Amino acid sequence: MARRPPLRLTAPQLVAATFALGILIGALLLSLPFAHTPGHALTPLQAAFMATSALSVTGLAVVDPGTSLSPFGQVVLLLLVQIGGLGIITFGTLLALLAGRRLYFTDRVRLAQHFSALDVGGVLPLIRRILLTTLAIELLGTLLLWARFAPEQGAGRGLYSAAFHAINAFNNAGFALYPDNLARYATDPFVTLVLSALIILGGLGFLVQLSVVAHLRNPREHRLGVHVKIALSVTAALLLVGIAGFALTEWTNPRTLGPLSPLGKLTASVFQGVTPRTSGLHTLPYDAMRPATLLLTTLLMFIGANPGSTGGGIKTTTFYVVLRGVWNYARGRGEPVTHHRRLDRDLITRAMTIALLGIGVLHAALLLLLLTNPSVPPMNALFETVSALSTAGLSMNTTPHLNAAGHLLLIVLMYLGRVGPLMLATSLSARASRDTVRYPPERDILLG
Repeated sequence: MARRPPLRLTAPQLVAATFALGILIGALLLSLPFAHTPGHALTPLQAAFMATSALSVTGLAVVDPGTSLSPFGQVVLLLLVQIGGLGIITFGTLLALLAGRRLYFTDRVRLAQHFSALDVGGVLPLIRRILLTTLAIELLGTLLLWARFAPEQGAGRGLYSAAFHAINAFNNAGFALYPDNLARYATDPFVTLVLSALIILGGLGFLVQLSVVAHLRNPREHRLGVHVKIALSVTAALLLVGIAGFALTEWTNPRTLGPLSPLGKLTASVFQGVTPRTSGLHTLPYDAMRPATLLLTTLLMFIGANPGSTGGGIKTTTFYVVLRGVWNYARGRGEPVTHHRRLDRDLITRAMTIALLGIGVLHAALLLLLLTNPSVPPMNALFETVSALSTAGLSMNTTPHLNAAGHLLLIVLMYLGRVGPLMLATSLSARASRDTVRYPPERDILLG
């Protein structure tokens, strides 16, 4: 009897399977009796939801982490956020290296795909630099927040709170230890600016961070590549749009910025303009905001952060390539050029595919959520689905009130948002062989 060949997973399939396994382990840990406080036992669905939200660095919650989870449960949640932010493949590689295991070429290819890196041979040094950079930034953020939290919470509790929120901010997760998230610091410039800086750094992407640092050290030897320039420029533009747009739409809203002083309004606007970069932390309630603000926030969440970062969304570079392609086509020009480089059609097609897959999944999920939760207002449903799919973690206080079907749907969206629509589509398909036959083009199909 012939032996069946061993099951071999492609890199995208392995990423998807590993994330699913990580969610299962996290859910089991959060289901333990000592993972929650007395009287706040988590159901299996709630544990799975929180584990998915943490590992996908989303931050949507069906229970309050500060009151429902014990210190053990909070640490489990924080570890899942850290693993999810680094990338579960990266974390597994670090464990393998510590155990003395060799990394073969296929392992390096998988890691390069995970980080959107082009150089397979330099993956291991890249991982070391990413780990050190991550720990250094989180440590600095923790110390800065500790200086603010220690006087009001005590040295020990203040340090724990500072580390919890610094790690969540840098990894673009939205968990907080307070029932009102970070509303108590809405007008605190120090806390909001530190957290905003951590969110922005995490959303830039590891490759962008390292490229900028190398460029600052030696501008002549280490020039910024086109990818880095696009990522930085789009990030800056979206931050300006988010901050200015929030201030413009909410400045006179009596339920948000209205009662605050001018400095308080500016402070809150800066943080709320930054947090749609898929962070999830917030200082003002989204269920009190105006429809224009909510629509702007959903757009920013959908675009998301940079590739290879701790944030989600379709990514800033995808958004940029789509815009350039559409703009050039509308003007009747050829292939778009940016920073003296041509964007070829394959790149534009891939960007269009990612964007359209994201829009398609979003609309299908929105329809299902409205069908299974008919009492939820459409704006709330749209906001929650975009937040879950983009792993943003912002909420109009709708998530805890959804039924089991709604929670399952958001779990799937968070999983898809972190794994990636294009990667998931690749993982579900067999290894495709290239067609050897090329058919003549059809030009008689009418469009528009």
